[in-house]
Amino acid sequence: MWIEPEEVLLVGALWVSERANPFFILQRRRGHGRGGGLSGLLVGTLDVVLDSSARVAPYRILLQTADSQVYWNIACGSSRKEITEHWDWLESNLLQTISIFDNDEDVITFVKGKISGIIAEEKRLKQGEEQEEDSGKFREAELKMRRLFGMPEEEKLVNYYSCSYWKGRVPRQGWVYLSINHLCFYSFLLGKEVTLVIPWMEVTQLEKNATLVFPESIRVSTRHTEHYFSMFLNINDTFKLMEQLANIAMRQLLDNEAFAADRSLPKPCKTLKNVSTLKRDFDARAKNERYRAMFRLTQDERLDGHTDCTLWTPFAKMHIVGQLFISNNYICFSSREEDLCQLIIPLREVSIVEKADSSSVLPCPVSISTKNKMTFLFANLKDREFLVQRISDFLQRTPDSSWFDTSPPSLIGSSSEFLLSSAVPSKQSRGPGTQSCEYLQIRRPMTTEEITSRTRELVLNGIPECLRGELWLLFSGAQNELATHPGYYGDLVEQAMGMCSLATDEIERDLHRSMPEHRAFQNETGIAALRRVLTAYAHRNPGIGYCQAMNIVTSVLLLYCTEEQAFWLLVALCERMLPDYYNTRVVGALVDQGVFEDLTRSSLPQLYEHMQELGVISTISLSWFLTLFLSVMPFDSAVLLVDCFFYEGIKVIFQVALTVLLDNMDALLSSSDEGEAMTVLGRYLDNVVNKQTVAPPIPHLHAVLTSGDEPPPEIDIFDLIKSSYEKFGSLSSDVIEQMRFKQRLKVIQSLEDTAKRSVVRAMMTESAFSIEELEELYCLFKSKHMTSCYWGSSSSAAERHDPSLPYLEQYRIDPVQFSQLFSALAPWVCGGHTTTLSSRLFRLLDQNQDQLVNFKEFITGLSGMYHGDMTEKLKLLYKLHLPPALSPQEAESALEATHFFTEDEPEEVKDYRYYLRMWAKEKEPKKETIKDLPRMNQEQFIEFCKTLYNMFSEDPSEQELYHAIATVASLLLRIGEVGKKFGNGGKMQETTSQTLPISAEQEEEPDEGTSGEALLCQALADAQLEPAVLQTSDEENKDDTESSYSVVSSGSLLCEDIAHDTVLIGAEQRQGSTLDVDWSITFEQVLASLLTEPVLVEYFERKMDIQAKMATCKAQRVVERQVSSPSEQELMHHST
Repeated sequence: MWIEPEEVLLVGALWVSERANPFFILQRRRGHGRGGGLSGLLVGTLDVVLDSSARVAPYRILLQTADSQVYWNIACGSSRKEITEHWDWLESNLLQTISIFDNDEDVITFVKGKISGIIAEEKRLKQGEEQEEDSGKFREAELKMRRLFGMPEEEKLVNYYSCSYWKGRVPRQGWVYLSINHLCFYSFLLGKEVTLVIPWMEVTQLEKNATLVFPESIRVSTRHTEHYFSMFLNINDTFKLMEQLANIAMRQLLDNEAFAADRSLPKPCKTLKNVSTLKRDFDARAKNERYRAMFRLTQDERLDGHTDCTLWTPFAKMHIVGQLFISNNYICFSSREEDLCQLIIPLREVSIVEKADSSSVLPCPVSISTKNKMTFLFANLKDREFLVQRISDFLQRTPDSSWFDTSPPSLIGSSSEFLLSSAVPSKQSRGPGTQSCEYLQIRRPMTTEEITSRTRELVLNGIPECLRGELWLLFSGAQNELATHPGYYGDLVEQAMGMCSLATDEIERDLHRSMPEHRAFQNETGIAALRRVLTAYAHRNPGIGYCQAMNIVTSVLLLYCTEEQAFWLLVALCERMLPDYYNTRVVGALVDQGVFEDLTRSSLPQLYEHMQELGVISTISLSWFLTLFLSVMPFDSAVLLVDCFFYEGIKVIFQVALTVLLDNMDALLSSSDEGEAMTVLGRYLDNVVNKQTVAPPIPHLHAVLTSGDEPPPEIDIFDLIKSSYEKFGSLSSDVIEQMRFKQRLKVIQSLEDTAKRSVVRAMMTESAFSIEELEELYCLFKSKHMTSCYWGSSSSAAERHDPSLPYLEQYRIDPVQFSQLFSALAPWVCGGHTTTLSSRLFRLLDQNQDQLVNFKEFITGLSGMYHGDMTEKLKLLYKLHLPPALSPQEAESALEATHFFTEDEPEEVKDYRYYLRMWAKEKEPKKETIKDLPRMNQEQFIEFCKTLYNMFSEDPSEQELYHAIATVASLLLRIGEVGKKFGNGGKMQETTSQTLPISAEQEEEPDEGTSGEALLCQALADAQLEPAVLQTSDEENKDDTESSYSVVSSGSLLCEDIAHDTVLIGAEQRQGSTLDVDWSITFEQVLASLLTEPVLVEYFERKMDIQAKMATCKAQRVVERQVSSPSEQELMHHST
């Protein structure tokens, strides 16, 4: 490409001149291409280590003048072809012009101006296209990645880093490229080249560790290997980006949610050096996720910015140091000291934002007033003018709160009221009655949620029942969604009413199992409310639909909230607080189960080892997490844990679970089997009581059945919660999220392995492939599906992957991917005819005609080609030349072809009994026999013969096979002619006698047979094949057993020697060979004819090995990376 002219001082140090004239020099980088010797190796090594642009553009053109020692670089190229085009343009357009210049300065000025003009014109032509925001250095690195690893343009580079890759105990210095879908590494040191490509979907573990062997390194593990990378300049930044990319890959495996770049990301004021747009996007995503998790906000909330400041707290008369966050719907504040203070102000309730007067107490303050007469003062702001302007801009785009229904029905009053959870510390202990009064005293009409350290004390002591629902809404963030979506729940209920699906069936089955001991769900009123909430959510989020345990949690929510409030709490639980808990594979719960095992191993190592031997942890913890202990603990006690959960999040559940194990350590260590350990934990949890409740506790059935002579001691729930904070309160949300990431990789890859094993077991009975072959084929099929998802395809990813389907049908590929796999794996390689055969097989397998084929269908077709007997293989090949495999575009007379399969009959009025009989026949299992196959017409037979001729190319017995198929084709043509006379003669010649003289048949047969053979000959000629010369009728009469086609030889008469539109029949001349619509043959006739030729029998009964094909298919991608797209030798003659 042309570049802005830049000075070059050292011309020959690292470059080799290949062409020269008085004004221009074409140079090649040392070490590029062939040869180079030791100097070339050193230059290549330096280019890799120093990330030189010469690795991308190893060719350049310099402008020179006779009297100057300064050269100007005016063009560079990645291939010889590209740089040669530039060189030819210079010689033909500039060389003659500048040769008449007298002054060298004029030459330089003229050429520089010309090159700058060309670049400006190219930029002008690109103005209508999307402008590149990435820096030139980064675009160069992206080009280098695609060139080194053979990636398409759809693969976007996020960032690249200098590092060392440990191959054994030897570090290889190079560059790691992190793209959306792959981790790539390249190194070139003294002739030793290392190329590594790891798809993120294959990563099973990603760890940052430091050992004596690998100092501060990143370990990337796959199912089969481990890779170590070290010596990063900023290892934390690299590891965070790797985590994000691996998470995106896991999300794609989980629900096929592919990565989509954020188009609304604000553009930077200037192009950032070596920072791509995608890297900025990923950084913004990470900040948004942390911001939303910190303040329990919805997924569409986007952080605009944050700044350091202080919040003035009137109740404490002090400044709280922290950060102020601004997003599109909220102003939030979080103290630097954890859990000291947190503030959330919805913009819809803000009335005034203004700069307040500065003072020694409040320097540079900003005042924010709400519509409920509350004022908040933020001080010590660095750029308060910009902050006030930014908040004002958001306020102008925020709908007025009067648009929302701020007073939905509530059991506890107006739900638009907010709680200020910041009370003055009490000087004396209060009982439950006093605590309730304290809540009511501090509860006032507010538009914000302010949480302080005092809030935790109140929550741990138990929330009064009259305030429980409202506080759950506040702590979870569901209050904001309730206020901003008036009428949404009612509309969902109406839309879902009367709809039947798998989710609604499961809901109906579980409705009466939801807290049957509670009187609220012993009548139709409570059951109907539960049904409406669960059905509405299943309609809102069909990806989750309904999962067991949702009914138990929702029934508890309905006890303290209205239906609409319970619905939004369920949304907060499923989509934010317990992510992926309630999807089809309960991935979130399995992830947290793994986190719990890791916490148990680190906190209670001795107990962990014993319980792993018993297999108890995985059994007990799933129900604890899915139902938040509601299914294993008395209700009055478990609901207090739900209070803490809505305030603290999942860390409370981990703390209490660890405390339960610690309290029962001695009994568990003495347990000899899983049942005994389960009994110990079950009796303990059944006796966790709430001593402050008025109503008597309802014992669980488990407690009744397992209670012995001596009743177990009661455990106060308040003591259990307090003990969990004292012993495991140091557990932080950040640590849990880090552990969740580690477990998410392991769980999702484990689920994928389970799915693969299930598919292999199911297909073992339906195919003759071995277990290892099926596993390899499944991996290739899935890889092709996933690759098409992120590199584009004719159908969307959501259509091709449906997690609700059985494992056999989840992954599906379209015709393009099927053709690629067929070409790589099928034993029937037909040269240029392979694509046509692949399309026909795809249409044959695609029974529902959705243009997608699943793994079961794919294996069915492949198994028939590899492991079927001769009859099965020929049956498949026969079907590939009949509709629907033979498309109307391939058959010129498709309408005529249908007449062979259906007969025109007058329509009869059919009653219900006819349809019942037809339905009964469809339900009956029937196995297709060769007699069920339809007849093949002449046009389809010609296509059949073309396929056979293409199949035998490059076979060791190619000549014998051609001879045999020629004999069979001629025989079948005559069989079809004879069959036409016996089958259709009576209908066409009703006025003639029923029997014809044999001599008449023999006289007519050569004419009509010659017409069919000529059509076949012409079709094969069009396919660029060489069938043998048709023999004369005299030769046939001499020897009936001799083939109608001779062996193909160089001296044979080709079909092209016969005029295209003329066929000779006896002494007559017929213009235009037309298909005989009455000609047809059956599969039995095809099979019997092929059995007469031993070489064909041996070919179709030959055992095929798919192992070599699979190995080639897996290595195909590696080969593509090693072959550079521009050929280095294609223009070598230009340099001579």
